[in-house]
Amino acid sequence: MIQAAVISNGLQGIHRYFVSNEKVNYSVLEIEEDFNPDLTPYDLLVVPNGCDHIAMAKIKDKVASFLEEGNALFCFDGWFTNWIPGNQWVMSNEKKTIDIRYKVKTDTYNLFEGIDIDKLIYNHNISGWWACGYIDASKNADVIVEDTWQRPIIVLDEKTTNGTIILTASGPLGDSGAIPTDDESSYSVLGQLYQNMLSLIIKKINHETSMF
Repeated sequence: MIQAAVISNGLQGIHRYFVSNEKVNYSVLEIEEDFNPDLTPYDLLVVPNGCDHIAMAKIKDKVASFLEEGNALFCFDGWFTNWIPGNQWVMSNEKKTIDIRYKVKTDTYNLFEGIDIDKLIYNHNISGWWACGYIDASKNADVIVEDTWQRPIIVLDEKTTNGTIILTASGPLGDSGAIPTDDESSYSVLGQLYQNMLSLIIKKINHETSMF
């Protein structure tokens, strides 16, 4: 079992989306006035959608040290402050959502195995519902998913630090599906993709990964 810290700024219901199980024990770290968490007990840091990125910027050096120790970071939000080493989310609304399509570009670890990418594109036949903006990715990172204009939407970075960074362009994911929706298929694929990412981290911690 790995240990994961989930950052929360008090969003209602976050505990329902990160419930401890046989794979991972979650600890929710609430952002308070003097936010300065001890990250040393954890293998994985999860920053979900709706987080406080001003607070995260204040601990950017601590996050960098955490990653240099070989740990992992998931960020499923649009981080408008520069706290993630080597990568930056960019807010962009100049493209029409009706034109948004995603495609898998580089998936070394088969994170999209069993995933219908159309479920990330369409919800009730409306495209562009999941992510927002794009990622200005490190030159060392793998772009797992890109959009219609070849902009990075999901990024895996194993080279900028000694750790593993997995990022989405504000696309929510969670251990139980993350986003309430009455479209069951779109709901379930979010949890499935998260599980694939989590399994990668567990394998890396247990030194079980191999290149495909």
